[in-house]
Amino acid sequence: MQTEYLKGRGAQMNTVNRFKRQELVFEHTEGLDEQLHEGKVATQIYTENSRSIINKVSSPDLGHMYSMNPYQGCEHGCIYCYARNSHEYWGFSAGTDFETRLIAKENAPQLLEKQLLHPSWTVNPIALSGNTDCYQPIEKTHRLTRQILEIFNRFKHPVGIITKNALIERDIDIIKELASDGLVHVFLSITTLNEELRRVMEPRTASSSKKLEVIEKLASNNIPVGVMVAPVIPGLNHHEIPEILRLSAEHGASTAGYTVIRLNGSIETLFRDWLIRNYPDRYNKVMKQIESMHGGSVNDNEFYRRMTGDGPVADSIKSLFKASKKRYFEGKGFPPYNLNLFRKGGNYRLF
Repeated sequence: MQTEYLKGRGAQMNTVNRFKRQELVFEHTEGLDEQLHEGKVATQIYTENSRSIINKVSSPDLGHMYSMNPYQGCEHGCIYCYARNSHEYWGFSAGTDFETRLIAKENAPQLLEKQLLHPSWTVNPIALSGNTDCYQPIEKTHRLTRQILEIFNRFKHPVGIITKNALIERDIDIIKELASDGLVHVFLSITTLNEELRRVMEPRTASSSKKLEVIEKLASNNIPVGVMVAPVIPGLNHHEIPEILRLSAEHGASTAGYTVIRLNGSIETLFRDWLIRNYPDRYNKVMKQIESMHGGSVNDNEFYRRMTGDGPVADSIKSLFKASKKRYFEGKGFPPYNLNLFRKGGNYRLF
């Protein structure tokens, strides 16, 4: 276990990659002369030329949708992130590696354009992103998300965006054009208003006050924007739901959603380690309440239950969210996507 706390990182360790037969460990029968990790872990960026970029999502609790991810791994470092497990498919760990070994899919814009040009493609909203944040810090230099939005705008194709980063403000010019045609929905994810909690739980995301400013700026540009309280963690942030929804509505958000935490795969090990380091006094209570929402386990693959949980704790969260949404968002909502403007094959309409 890493003994020195890695500031600016969510995970404090690298978990075992289930696909690897060998691993580096700290323990050795004869002892080690040096530590395998220093107190600071540098970020490394790799490039990848993918074969495809659009993923069809068939999970019944998510609806029939498509998603695309220009990046793998995420420097935001959210300790609870379900995408951590997918990093193991690339030969990395779901722990510190997920935050520091990042992959940029450099040909993502070209692959998207190729897909939209295909004669068999039928217009359907595509989510940016289904896995990692499309506006994480490396987007500043790689600009893959901006290129992707330019393609959506050129083809008049609907897109959904969810992010925890204020970098989305950079692309308001394109997003505003998409919104004017009814082609975009945006969600800002606000997990907590407590900056002390945010700094250790999702260390490289924008502050809640900055996210609220972004919501206000998007709304003032007539861009449909909502807030996601995700994940809700009983004993840590569940009580913040009413205030998050109130402030989001006051800043112009049109709708709200939530999910509860679940700790599948390596995320359980990482979250337990993080929780006992940062909130040891709450450890037992938080873990027991998470288990109570998922049939006695902290992980959950059961459709519908995995997103909102069940049992008394989950019901309490659901009731609190429902009452808060009714109070602050009644009569509001997103306009439907416009599916009639798509330039199939890249062709412009004459009429």
